[in-house]
Amino acid sequence: MDTTLLVLGVVIILALAFDFINGFHDTANSIATSVSTRALTPRRAIILAAGMNFLGAILFTGVAKTIGGKIADPTTMDNGLEVIIATLLAAIIWNLVTWYFGIPSSSSHALIGALVGAVFVGAGSDQVKWAGFREIVEGLLLSPIIAFIIGYIVMTILKYIFAKRSPHTVNKGFRTLQILTAALQSFTHGTNDAQKAMGIITFALVTSGQLSDLTVPLWVKIAAALSMAVGTSVGGWKIIKTMGTKIFKIEPINGFAADISSASVIFSATLLHLPVSTTHAITPAILGVGAAKRFSAVRWSLAGRIVITWFITIPISAVLAGLIFKLLFGWS
Repeated sequence: MDTTLLVLGVVIILALAFDFINGFHDTANSIATSVSTRALTPRRAIILAAGMNFLGAILFTGVAKTIGGKIADPTTMDNGLEVIIATLLAAIIWNLVTWYFGIPSSSSHALIGALVGAVFVGAGSDQVKWAGFREIVEGLLLSPIIAFIIGYIVMTILKYIFAKRSPHTVNKGFRTLQILTAALQSFTHGTNDAQKAMGIITFALVTSGQLSDLTVPLWVKIAAALSMAVGTSVGGWKIIKTMGTKIFKIEPINGFAADISSASVIFSATLLHLPVSTTHAITPAILGVGAAKRFSAVRWSLAGRIVITWFITIPISAVLAGLIFKLLFGWS
């Protein structure tokens, strides 16, 4: 078998493994609020999330092209496949570490940071498209701020509208609506997060000469969508517990507000072809909703630890990918 094709096969397997891990690592983003309020049983929530993740992943490819071409040009790299292997191994390791400790970190940050680190070490700093990297990072940093603000505004409006209604009646109605918002949240997660593995695989196909441009093949869409859906079906219970119960006590009206706020941010980014972190959308939305409900109800110390993890993910993933490339393939 041709060595290039063998290495390409390894890349595809690793990319789909990353997508699988992304599925169960980020399941909490879609269903934590609906599970914590008992709008959905864990089993039904996971089935819903897996199905809607698949649907979202199969319908959009704009983010995949951004991941595949805005950080580096696959057509100019002689060792592009090796770079991608180091990228994926680093992102997978960091995702598993944060999953083990129940920290809702960003798979997007891990992948993008790892790609920059691997390209920097494996191909040189001049191969990194710093302008594209900066644009992506700006989107990743801006999205949580927007999600927090929207969550705060939405919850404030809902409090005003339903101030004189019975809490029991209000929460009963919003518990039903949460099923719809959980489905919407899962769909938007698929439209953005699954695109990242598609982009990496397409990058590898161009690098190996199997494709001439960054158009995502149908089989790549299906494979990535299935991997994420299967990963989602496994569930990420440690992170679900953190997201759904430890930040503040979420009631159905709060879960609805958080889901609709974060979904709007994620889908807007998808339409703009920007890869954002679903973790960075839902967690700030929950924080914004909690702050609007009662500022003191939010466990800000836990929120602070989560934010620190967000900030360290890109540099740690970059360094880890660089070290992995050096260990496996040596310096360029």
